[in-house]
Amino acid sequence: MGEHRIAIAEQSEERKAFLRHLLHDVQALDIMIEKGLLENGVSRIGVEQEFFIVDKHHKPSRNGPEILEKINDQHFTTELARYNLEINLDPLPLGGDCFSKTESLLRSFLQHADNVAQTFGDTLILTGILPSIDLRAVEMDYLTPNPRYHALGEIVKRLRGQDFELNINGVDEMLLAHTNILFEACNTSFQAHLQVDADNFVDTYNWAQAIAGPVLAISTNSPILFGRELWAETRITLFQQSVDMRKRQHHLRERQQRVSFGNRWIRHTTEVYKDDISRYPLIFISDIDKDSLQELDEGRIPDLRALRIHNGTIWKWNRPCYGILNGKAHLRIENRYLPSGPTVIDEIANMAFWVGLMKAMPKNYKTIWNTMDFEDAKENFYKAARFGIQTAMTWDKKIYPARQLIKEILLPLAKKGLVDHGVNEADAKRYLEVIEQRTQSGRTGSRWLVNSFRALKKEMSRDEAMVALTGAIHSRRVTGKPVHEWSGITPDDKKLANIQYDIVGNIMTTDLITAQSSDPLELVLTIMNWRTIRHMPIEDEQGSITGILTRKRIENFVSKGGNLQEAIAKDIMIVNPVCVDASCGILMAMEIMLDRKISCLPVIHNHQLVGLITDYDLTNVQEKLSSAL
Repeated sequence: MGEHRIAIAEQSEERKAFLRHLLHDVQALDIMIEKGLLENGVSRIGVEQEFFIVDKHHKPSRNGPEILEKINDQHFTTELARYNLEINLDPLPLGGDCFSKTESLLRSFLQHADNVAQTFGDTLILTGILPSIDLRAVEMDYLTPNPRYHALGEIVKRLRGQDFELNINGVDEMLLAHTNILFEACNTSFQAHLQVDADNFVDTYNWAQAIAGPVLAISTNSPILFGRELWAETRITLFQQSVDMRKRQHHLRERQQRVSFGNRWIRHTTEVYKDDISRYPLIFISDIDKDSLQELDEGRIPDLRALRIHNGTIWKWNRPCYGILNGKAHLRIENRYLPSGPTVIDEIANMAFWVGLMKAMPKNYKTIWNTMDFEDAKENFYKAARFGIQTAMTWDKKIYPARQLIKEILLPLAKKGLVDHGVNEADAKRYLEVIEQRTQSGRTGSRWLVNSFRALKKEMSRDEAMVALTGAIHSRRVTGKPVHEWSGITPDDKKLANIQYDIVGNIMTTDLITAQSSDPLELVLTIMNWRTIRHMPIEDEQGSITGILTRKRIENFVSKGGNLQEAIAKDIMIVNPVCVDASCGILMAMEIMLDRKISCLPVIHNHQLVGLITDYDLTNVQEKLSSAL
């Protein structure tokens, strides 16, 4: 977000002035393209690496700003949450050993950051979504202490007019409401930049859209959020929903998200910018001294500051970017859909595959609207996000399994693109072989994570599996081996479940069986017998707890002559039971249960039932803590 001032763009003179600059910037860009003032014939690559920081328990750290200060390097910058940072590499010309140089530089920066993080007892993790992240980490006290981020959250919430919602269906389902934008911080990406010729920008940008599906399919690394298996690349839908500024409407008016794939092929170089200005209201404004049209008239290259600010609030998966390097203006395409991790070599391989394809566009894909339906490209992309390497895709009017499409058609194309544009053949072979081996094995980051998570859950709780999985990611990353060579879960991995058992949210049961107060007591008891449970929360239609029934209470009722067939839950339930919040300390929960002589505690959040802990859960925790000593 740079250094510009963030504010809601009210109907004011400031807003009018900024909009004038925005319109002039687009006009200036059109003039620069028409006069050939943008750099052509030069290709450069660039990288933005986002990463997580975790503490000794493999949970999100709060130390990001302090680590950044100690790193003291302008290549590093903050991100939305305290547990995220970003590295921005300097651009390199495409050719020679540019990918090896990028890998070496990135490893050096990450090692430096890791060394600093270790002085705080923290560790770096490269992954699209941190497996061990929990709902505590999306509360406001994890927001990076920067006024811009607070302002952004207020702007987004004001435009929405309501709380944020997540609704994601995969193997599991997630339906969740929240009050701030920190869901976005659950994502980290590996953003690849490629400078392209302005003269060929339309064809190149459309081609980037066409290949996005298969490139994403082989790169997925984000299948798990809050312990739920969702999409192969859950980041795609999570990011779109976490910053969705549209209000819910009772009609079918089409309103595009600010995070989107787009809706059609473009026909003009500045079409994306013009469409975005037409569709999306201003979020950020800034005082701008220089008018871009005037600068052009005076023979200077304008920085198009207003356009760049507005473009920075439109998070397209393929985003066009304007920049100036060495006094020359250029256009580039930013690939935003690649996830972080699981290793540096995997990331560089993903990038090399993408760049190779970008530089090898077949002639029949120029004026692509004559060759491929945009809907096929968009469908390929979202199928890749949902199902990863296991999906099928439309290509040349045929249906291909993703693995076949990549191996037989796209990998040879990518190799040709790299070699023809001066990349060392050994470099091209090294990185594309990573993609080839990943394709043959079917072991993407997502598949390894899902298989490992399922194996861990067979022997431990969900929270323990989430933590152990995060530790396993780190232990394998430091070996330097790409993900297709990673071993499955080992006994040593299971020892990494170093959970900090401090709050009831760590141990509560969230897969709850509940009843309503009007349910027959016989039904309640029967369900308890079926499920082998001792406690049944009673909730109303809004999800608020109104009472609780225990097996012992029902048995006492029957033993005293109560009629099981005629009674309902309301007749004997414990009304207004003692409840705790998920952030309640475990020791406090123990004291409450001992003092009140109760065997369970409902866990609530915003008056809604979210979990349940029992005396068995607390005993189990005590045993684990004792065995760890």
